[in-house]
Amino acid sequence: MLSQLNGIIYGTTQIMQVVIFIAGCYFFGISIFGWIKRRETSPKEYVPQKKFALIVAAHNEEAVIGHIVDSLFRQNYPRNLFDVYVVADNCTDRTAEIAEEHGAIVYKRYNNSARGKGYALEWMFEKIYNMEEKYDAISVFDADNLVSANYLLEMNKQLCKGHKVVQGYVDSKNPFDSWITLSYSIAFWLSNRIFQLPRYYLGLSCGLCGTGFCISVDVLKEIGWGATCLTEDLEFTMKLALNNYKVAWAHNAVVYDEKPITLKQSWNQRKRWMQGHADCASRYLGPLFKKAFREGDLIAFDCAVYLFQPIRLVFIGLITIMMWIQTVFPESPFYNLKYVFPTEVWSVFVTLQFLYGPLVVLSEKKFNLKVLYGFLIYPFYCITWIPITIQGFMSKNNKDWSHTQHSRKISISDLEKA
Repeated sequence: MLSQLNGIIYGTTQIMQVVIFIAGCYFFGISIFGWIKRRETSPKEYVPQKKFALIVAAHNEEAVIGHIVDSLFRQNYPRNLFDVYVVADNCTDRTAEIAEEHGAIVYKRYNNSARGKGYALEWMFEKIYNMEEKYDAISVFDADNLVSANYLLEMNKQLCKGHKVVQGYVDSKNPFDSWITLSYSIAFWLSNRIFQLPRYYLGLSCGLCGTGFCISVDVLKEIGWGATCLTEDLEFTMKLALNNYKVAWAHNAVVYDEKPITLKQSWNQRKRWMQGHADCASRYLGPLFKKAFREGDLIAFDCAVYLFQPIRLVFIGLITIMMWIQTVFPESPFYNLKYVFPTEVWSVFVTLQFLYGPLVVLSEKKFNLKVLYGFLIYPFYCITWIPITIQGFMSKNNKDWSHTQHSRKISISDLEKA
């Protein structure tokens, strides 16, 4: 019986190691293209011509809604070419009143059966379609965001270049509030540089981040929104890939996002992300791989590989735990854990993973002593993803939307002074 168990463990761990190594090489290979500097045309070379509807979906956000509205009205863009809308979604506080006081056009939505940002956006999009005012594109923001003044200029440039869906650079407005916010910030800085930017350069699809993105109205009407799961951004990214569209990237269109301060808040938010990820994987992984292999579609293939990423993370966690057990209890059933590749290969692999992050953050001009401290605790943050991923996948059918409380009252002026 024990020998059979050893055989199963041995075979399983061999497969896990191969998956980890191949996927790691794939993501690392793509990330290298994020280091290649390209000359980007200035947004000033494109005359402001696209008209935007800026939508903020808000649920009980009276503490922060005024700041996001103010930052949107500070755009270096002709005032007649954009309008600011706030969807007060099932609000029981003064979100709607405060948004109106700051100049936004407010729509109140009450629907307790269809709760969540995805439903609120779909509802608001239908309102936009039926307005006499016609827009070229819609940009979506979260209520806790702050938006850089050149955001619309950058989006206008990308739309004029022919892109239909564009994601902006999501930064952190509170990176040093706690070790959790610092870890979040590091993760987003890394993603922007080694996930989003290289995919844009390679002609693949970037990923929508839930906020700071822009969609051409004609594309939205053509394929419909329909993204109402817990991760509506991920779902719509996959839907775009299946419909032969991709997400472009605007590295200089910066949106500052408030990160959760406590581990509990972070855990709940990331569990919701993993529930949505598992839901999307169960519905889109097969069609994406099918499209990739039938049509030779690299965009669909890359999106499918991304949907598989949490499974790779779980594999890494299981292998790591088994290595610890083998080290402490060499006579345990896990003793048959063998390396598929030479230990020198794994040493280089791990060393690159350890050094790569600080180099990326340094290139993003975010590095300081506090960030150095952040990298010391960042591995623990990464480890917490393993139980969160497992928990999220096990509860993927739970579609209850949980709201993350926002309270960090920072204005765009405060960030610009910092």
